[in-house]
Amino acid sequence: MKPLNPDFASLGTTIFTTMSALAAEHGAINLGQGFPDEDGPADIREIAARSLIEGPNQYPPMTGLPALRQAVADHDLRFYGLAYDARDEILVTSGATEALAACLMALLAPGDEVVLFEPLYDSYLPIVRQCGAVPRIVRLEAPGWSVPQDALAAAFSPATKLVLLNTPMNPTGKLFAGEELAAIARLALAHDAYVLCDEVYEHLVFDGAAHHPIAALPEMRARTLRIGSAGKTFSLTGWKVGYVSGPRDLIATVAKVHQFLTFTTPPALQAAVAYALAKPDAYYAGLAASLQAKRDRLAAGLAGVGFTVLPAQGTYFLTALTDGSGPSFATDVDYARWLTVEIGVATVPCSAFYAGENPPQNMIRFCFCKKDEVLDAAIARLAERLPR
Repeated sequence: MKPLNPDFASLGTTIFTTMSALAAEHGAINLGQGFPDEDGPADIREIAARSLIEGPNQYPPMTGLPALRQAVADHDLRFYGLAYDARDEILVTSGATEALAACLMALLAPGDEVVLFEPLYDSYLPIVRQCGAVPRIVRLEAPGWSVPQDALAAAFSPATKLVLLNTPMNPTGKLFAGEELAAIARLALAHDAYVLCDEVYEHLVFDGAAHHPIAALPEMRARTLRIGSAGKTFSLTGWKVGYVSGPRDLIATVAKVHQFLTFTTPPALQAAVAYALAKPDAYYAGLAASLQAKRDRLAAGLAGVGFTVLPAQGTYFLTALTDGSGPSFATDVDYARWLTVEIGVATVPCSAFYAGENPPQNMIRFCFCKKDEVLDAAIARLAERLPR
């Protein structure tokens, strides 16, 4: 038999699936996979249910319902001062992962180079490679996750086509801001590169900080695509409603890719998200405050049982060092398996987010967007079972 696509055939089962299956097999509390264990606001779900019954339930416009495109444009202007024309500068997609695929396929050609930051979300590299592009990875170092400026500059070349930026960042919780964001913008401008921003955690930012899109920096709007996610903003990850904002010439080509991937997104869900995006500031502040309290609850508990917890400025995730918290293992995968099977708490080993050589082997990722009683039960189990 002839070989299958090498970029995908060579991929194994994702670590998220593996750890969740292991958790189910051994009755472990699953703090690995990153989704809330409670559904989002009832009023949003009621709008979706009513829209489903009342219809229409046929193909909506390929670029998205006009009401949702306008709601995304209003949102971007309201929170960031970014003015996009809802008619041709907003695209609705079936989730942020589809948006990423459509944007990458629209922007990249074989031989183009892409600057990425490591640790990185697992879907980025397979899509980049399938486009025939060449990844140039800049590794951020724990515990501060600062951008090494020399390595950043060295990652750019005349072949650089794109910078792929995830902020707030999964798995580190890092918020790119200030001079780091400005330095990325300067290099993108100097090398005539586009910037694709995965900003799905834009409203999950803590400690009084604020998310600042790179598109809002001088001269950057014209070369930047930003991706948002109703799933993260409204705790409805199963809905898979994403959206892309950007200049019309870029959006036009992204839409051409989108039409051959999913073509469109369920209209009832789009109608509900259009309603949701107009929620008052109190909703967005309350979401961040609730998740910050969960972050602090889990961080305090982990520190109390011996973990060193790294700072997290946003997202659903905390990173903890495994040094000194139980026996030593050769890899973080082995440690995570032991923690799941023997201690009864499932996490994700952070080496899964690395593609370069010699990834760190002493970090695991905990997800804190769970009910307080689930977090408390996990901490109690760790306190009772971890060897001292």
